[in-house]
Amino acid sequence: MVKIDAIDKKISDLLLEDGRMSCARIADRIGGISERAVRYRINRLIENGIISVRGNVNAEALGMVVCADVFIEVEPASVLEIANKLAKYESVSYIAYSTGDTDISIQVFAHNNSELFNFVTEIIGKIPGVRKTHISFVPIKIKDDHVWPIPSSIIEKD
Repeated sequence: MVKIDAIDKKISDLLLEDGRMSCARIADRIGGISERAVRYRINRLIENGIISVRGNVNAEALGMVVCADVFIEVEPASVLEIANKLAKYESVSYIAYSTGDTDISIQVFAHNNSELFNFVTEIIGKIPGVRKTHISFVPIKIKDDHVWPIPSSIIEKD
């Protein structure tokens, strides 16, 4: 496991604020660290898989204003195959195996309720091995895991 210190966290938090922030600006905002040291730390965090720097798409700005979690119950032998099929659809932003009453959990973006309904009934519902679906609309996101900061609890203390 890679050791993360308070400066690494500050760098990560600033990149969450603006993924295009320059190393010079990050060094200036933190204070007491050089631009070169910031660049080194960012590269180390990226190389170790701690962070990635990318552009996140805002689905609402593209007119995809409906967001829903869809929970899918499938035949046990078909979980992997169905999950891989669903992962190919661009409207699916998240997919995972789950436990409990359902086997697969996905998040879907759509332009309207009708488009979402058609995707669930006409696409998902017709995949061989799908037994049942449950749609849960997501009207408001309080926290989005795509902008999740490094937890303070894992910071190495000096």
